[in-house]
Amino acid sequence: MAEQLVHPTPMRGVPQPRREDVLGQARLRVLDHPLVTALLTVARDERTPPAEFERVLHELTRFLLYEALREEPLQTFRVPSPTGEEADGGALRAGLAVLAILRAGLGMLAPVRQLVPAAPIYLVGARRDEETLRSTIYYKKLPGRFDVLRHVVIVDPMLATGGSAVATVELLRQTYSGPISFLGIIGAPYGVQHLLSADPDVRIYLAALDERLDDRGFIVPGLGDAGDRLFGTQ
Repeated sequence: MAEQLVHPTPMRGVPQPRREDVLGQARLRVLDHPLVTALLTVARDERTPPAEFERVLHELTRFLLYEALREEPLQTFRVPSPTGEEADGGALRAGLAVLAILRAGLGMLAPVRQLVPAAPIYLVGARRDEETLRSTIYYKKLPGRFDVLRHVVIVDPMLATGGSAVATVELLRQTYSGPISFLGIIGAPYGVQHLLSADPDVRIYLAALDERLDDRGFIVPGLGDAGDRLFGTQ
């Protein structure tokens, strides 16, 4: 007889905040748009193939960037138009950087490169222990100087327990004191509260806030493991 696989259940019995209570947090923004709902439906569907899943991540990331960068300062200038007249224009000021949490965060980088091509991209690898749900940093590629940055945007599709996000923010705070924004596709109330409590200034932007974590620490209903869905692995 084949041995039955037993999954760890580290969240069993752990109190979790209610979705309604977390939604009232001033530093949390959850998107509310019919197009976002339609895209999320495709992302949640287990039958969606990896290439289509990646496309949907890209589109949802665009919506999140629009919200997270709404108050970004502009360097203004004028450009010649085909009519012969000049038009007012602008570009995002230097100092914006993006940090992707490996590996699923890679699936959110393409729209970043398209919309803010001048922003440098840094990487952090965070591994979650499935038995304890503690996250450790196993890789980092960060700037040599943080004094030239004024806003760091972290991208990672899932904000479940918040362990990887908190570990990344704590790593940044060792040398960086400016604004940090976290962009995720789906979050759980537990992870949102964990991240907000860990840093008094971080802001969170999500396409959806689901109800809770299951006993294994996965978002319910969620969309599964975003990295596996993205790369077609198990």
